[in-house]
Amino acid sequence: MSHDTQNLTLQGAAQNPASARNPWAALAVLCAGYGTILLDLTVVNNAMPSIIGSLHTGVNGILWVINAYVLVYAVLLITAGRVGDLVGQRAIFAGGLALFTVASALCGFAQTTTQLVAARILQGVGGALLTPQTLALVTSIFPPDRRGTAMGLWGAVAGLATVAGPTLGGFIVTRWDWRWVFFINVPIGVGILLATFLLVPDIRFGRRQHLDIGGVALASVGLVLVVFGLIEGQRFHWGRLWGMLTIPETIGAGLLVLTAFLLWERRQKDPLLPFVLFEDRNFLWMNGMVSAMSFAMLGFSFLLPIYLQSALGRTAFQAGLTVAPMSLSLMVLAPFAGRWADRPQGQYLPAAGLLCFAGSMALIAWFGNTSASGLTLAGPMVLAGLGIACVMPPSTTLAMRSVPPRLAGAASGVLNTTRQLGGVLGTTAVGALLENRLTLAGYEQSLGSVVQMPPLLRLHFAEAFIPVMRLTLIVPIALLIVAVAWFLASLARADGVAPADAPSPEAVEA
Repeated sequence: MSHDTQNLTLQGAAQNPASARNPWAALAVLCAGYGTILLDLTVVNNAMPSIIGSLHTGVNGILWVINAYVLVYAVLLITAGRVGDLVGQRAIFAGGLALFTVASALCGFAQTTTQLVAARILQGVGGALLTPQTLALVTSIFPPDRRGTAMGLWGAVAGLATVAGPTLGGFIVTRWDWRWVFFINVPIGVGILLATFLLVPDIRFGRRQHLDIGGVALASVGLVLVVFGLIEGQRFHWGRLWGMLTIPETIGAGLLVLTAFLLWERRQKDPLLPFVLFEDRNFLWMNGMVSAMSFAMLGFSFLLPIYLQSALGRTAFQAGLTVAPMSLSLMVLAPFAGRWADRPQGQYLPAAGLLCFAGSMALIAWFGNTSASGLTLAGPMVLAGLGIACVMPPSTTLAMRSVPPRLAGAASGVLNTTRQLGGVLGTTAVGALLENRLTLAGYEQSLGSVVQMPPLLRLHFAEAFIPVMRLTLIVPIALLIVAVAWFLASLARADGVAPADAPSPEAVEA
């Protein structure tokens, strides 16, 4: 253990002896908070029809109930991670959780779409403040020999919450009312908040640093433009947005601002984005692997409910049962995968996971038809869970392994931003291709009403949808194969030049 980590552990132990005795209790609190935030990225999906009816709004308006949260959440992650490094990670975790909890109550009480979207923006701010602190605190409170297992559990929560959100949302809406999708967060949030002050250590650093305000402004504006363009591109058919402004111009402007952000950061003494992080090849590689996996996972998660509910005619709850083998295999295997990442050949595990997930999508494309049973799909679902388990926890462990604790928040912010941007790109690419192919087949407007169609018409839709699904799945499958090839080629080049060791924490501190 480095001198920096020793001092950090002693300081946290002194301020919170209970947590020093049982870091696993602190991990449970952090994972509970993180899981709640991730669930709200997707839990609203199955509640949208009920919200539309209750608030008397249209599809375009209700889409921003989802998009407002995603946009704010993705944009603020890097800034929130760095703020945690400077102010104290437990304080920012608690503040983000409190804001998220209050915003959840406001969502439940909303009487108009505008009120609901505003409350969702507050939820996104709270979620962004909380998320980077979880991984940073895990890095700080666990010694290296137990960090892999701890990050395995953290990664299991990340993967499980991502795939379980729509199913949970469908169950809540079916049993109660759409408002309880938000109200249920209130008692959970209060409980986690109390446990935070009892079980999570308050870790602070003595070195005084300043928040890079210019970097915050440039990163926020750039990410807003890029993420907004990607989210709204499909709705505006990648054409004109306002006046003469187009979606490609919006995204291009965002990329220019992000370029200016990188140039600005190179000149700062205390940058928002410490470039020293990318001197660690594992950190760079694992960001790429996580981004590719998120692209495929969110794209697949966008497509799968349409196949199960619209093409096969299953209810939201039945669709959730079909996906359950993926969640169960992920939950069982992820802790072990995190521990295996610490072994000599552990860096190959994420590549194997990407191939497993690509294989699961290929099996869905091959066996998926209008009469596929839950048993037929169980095998591909288990393989998908294995793939997620082999990517998310190990990539997190490998990315954070050599990061000094004082930069853990910034590193966590970068890793989570990469994950979110990959997911946005995946949903955008799969959604755009699906819309294009369904339009050519004459079924663009059928997704929302197919469940109410007579059986014969629904069968015709399903027969048209299956080849479209197979074609669409080629995109994430191909991306995962390219990502594995890139990783293996990069690893071979690095092994031929020099060991892929990161700079030591002491070197970074100097």
